[in-house]
Amino acid sequence: MRFITPPTTDLTYSDVFLVPSASEVVSRFDVDLSSDDGSGTTIPLVVSNMTAVTGRRMVETIARRGGIGVLPQDVPTEVIAEVTSWVKGRHPVFETPLRLEPHHTVIDALHLMHKRAHGAVLVVDGSGTCVGVVGAEDCEGVDRFASLDAVMRPAPAAIEASLFDADGAQALQRAFEELDRARVPLAPVVRDGVLVGVITRTGALRSTIYTPAVDAAGGLRVAAAVGINGDVGAKAEALLEAGVDVLVVDTAHGHQRKMLDALAVVRGLDPAVPIVAGNVVSADGVRDLVAAGASIVKVGVGPGAMCTTRMMTAVGRPQFSAVHECAQVAAELGAHVWADGGVRYPRDVALALAAGASQVMIGSWFAGTFESPGDLQTDNDGRRYKESFGMASARAVQNRTQREDVFARARKSLFEEGISTSRMYLDPARPGVEDLVDLITAGVRSSMTYAGATSLQDFRERALVGVQSAAGYEEGRPLQQSW
Repeated sequence: MRFITPPTTDLTYSDVFLVPSASEVVSRFDVDLSSDDGSGTTIPLVVSNMTAVTGRRMVETIARRGGIGVLPQDVPTEVIAEVTSWVKGRHPVFETPLRLEPHHTVIDALHLMHKRAHGAVLVVDGSGTCVGVVGAEDCEGVDRFASLDAVMRPAPAAIEASLFDADGAQALQRAFEELDRARVPLAPVVRDGVLVGVITRTGALRSTIYTPAVDAAGGLRVAAAVGINGDVGAKAEALLEAGVDVLVVDTAHGHQRKMLDALAVVRGLDPAVPIVAGNVVSADGVRDLVAAGASIVKVGVGPGAMCTTRMMTAVGRPQFSAVHECAQVAAELGAHVWADGGVRYPRDVALALAAGASQVMIGSWFAGTFESPGDLQTDNDGRRYKESFGMASARAVQNRTQREDVFARARKSLFEEGISTSRMYLDPARPGVEDLVDLITAGVRSSMTYAGATSLQDFRERALVGVQSAAGYEEGRPLQQSW
């Protein structure tokens, strides 16, 4: 990356723009978004280790589309082990079904159907055979305690799972054509007559575009975080035994002695997976963390939507400059950086990658999706939302310190640097995380074609960046109505 004119101040994403260059790239699909940092992702997106954002459904879905999700550090290790095993047992092409039995009630279906973007509950009998399907429209105007066998529709014709095992892209095209011909949005996937998944028309299309992030055994990839307090070595070892593919040593202030000591302990386990550590925003921070054992450094202090660190402490750094400087130093050391926080539009993701990040971490942007943890709620205007909170907020600190005594917890509750509760509204046009991944990767692919780059490494080298005024940024925003 190079600047048109060297900047005289630190910059955030809104302060800069990309200049188009001569390009031989014909199509967005000629662009390879695979990372080169050893994480095994095929798109450069990491879902942040935030309790309100990343759970089993999010990890499964993002890995199926090529990214990776980081399970938070305040999740017990036995739960992470169970979730990791569950995620790795999911299919890399078709989705996990929501299933109930005929005797379950409408209210059971209503509580379950918004856990997945496809919004359908498949009804199975005692042998696992799919006997019907229930959607939101089937639950309107009926008794909520009615049994599902009274409201369900006949299940669409099932598709054999073995089809996807053998034919790949041809199977996906056939599945799409069958669904389109039947004029149904989804179909059950069965193996030996037993329901094992669900395939949607959009899902079939996506699986011809995205390559899942899988391990050597074909299981979907999972990352998990460990803090710097307590028995770091024991927890890290337990996570590695559970089969996580990336280990994230995480704390808000990564450039401190406890982080360096924790990294030394983790590196002493000689893990065969990448070790991520952070957060830092300086060249010295990168050098010290890499020297202590990190292969990837997390960059970002205070840019996140749920973070009030800069307003509370004045600590942080504009994110574009932080990523750029840290990435340059990491590259010299044979390491990589993840840009953590501050992205609100696809352009910001492209700029972080142009600045040198191998991946971009996203938290709050994904909080308002079907796949994030938490119950879907509706406000007085009928808008759907989920609650989100920062990982330094009182709510997160309370969750993280549950095993401490009441006095220690009360002391820590006095300190808060994140928003404890915020409503993250679902975008009606893009309510699922896959919808947002489509939006983001489309923007990044186009950015790379404008730069004439076919890989992320090419993009870092070819990107030409300019500095703009606030008026320049405003000029690039689309108008919601005519002037």
